[in-house]
Amino acid sequence: MRADTRALRALCGAVAVAALSLTVGCDEIHIETDANGQSTSGASAGSSGGGATGGNSGGADNTDSGGADGKDAGTDDRKPAGDPKPKPEPKPDDPNAGLPTPLLKDGSEGKQVREAQARLQQLALFERNPSGYYGTMTTASVKALQKKAGLAQSGTTDAGTWAALRKQTKAPSAAQLNPQTSYPLADPDKRCTSGRVLCISKESRTLAWMVDGEVRAAMDVRFGSQYTPTREGTFKVDFKSRDHHSTLYDTPMPYAMFFSGGQAVHYSDDFAAAGYSGASHGCVNVREKKKIAQVFSQVKAGDKVIVYS
Repeated sequence: MRADTRALRALCGAVAVAALSLTVGCDEIHIETDANGQSTSGASAGSSGGGATGGNSGGADNTDSGGADGKDAGTDDRKPAGDPKPKPEPKPDDPNAGLPTPLLKDGSEGKQVREAQARLQQLALFERNPSGYYGTMTTASVKALQKKAGLAQSGTTDAGTWAALRKQTKAPSAAQLNPQTSYPLADPDKRCTSGRVLCISKESRTLAWMVDGEVRAAMDVRFGSQYTPTREGTFKVDFKSRDHHSTLYDTPMPYAMFFSGGQAVHYSDDFAAAGYSGASHGCVNVREKKKIAQVFSQVKAGDKVIVYS
């Protein structure tokens, strides 16, 4: 009987090794014999349902009811979806919500800005000529219009402000939209209304080349400081010097037209670069080289020069 037991244990071990993934519970094998010495009980494999691996329904890989690879029926290899993303927190109320959307504002540029400035100029609310740039001066002018029209004084041009501006003005002409100078030309001095004359206004900081009362060209100019002022009065062009260089100040004075001693109308690269932040030594500076070159070619010695405030 012991031999039978040993043989049965060896058989169980061999089955376990051959199957690799199967586990046979052979620890509780009991051999019982009847009176004739025949076995009456089988090996108790530690299972209750006849499966070699203790499965509930006979699957080879210890699965409940699925396929041989251990997945539930109907599933695939896709990664399970993660938790849904949380909804973003609502933003606080926009302080500008409900306000008119601005069409033009500080920093805007372009043709519509130029038109707005030309229309504001018609109402005497914009002192300079249209530049196409919406800056502090335009903002202040728009506020003045809004105050006059009973609108919120935001300084930005929204639809309501634009409608009010258009209602009070006319469509600007091409000359009004694209003037030759930064500041409007002053009304010419009566001495400028006849003959050939360089008509120079200190008030508007402009020079107008006029022939018999007609403006042929206009440009921005700047003058001397309080220490070296530009003289006022009636003068004439004494001589012209295309590529003049000042020996007194060691500086170039191209397209110079001398009218009072050492004072002349001429192009200034410093005026072109620095604008009105500087001053001349008494001359009339021009910052647009092309314009002064054209006027230089037309002006003759003996033509009048009128400088007035």
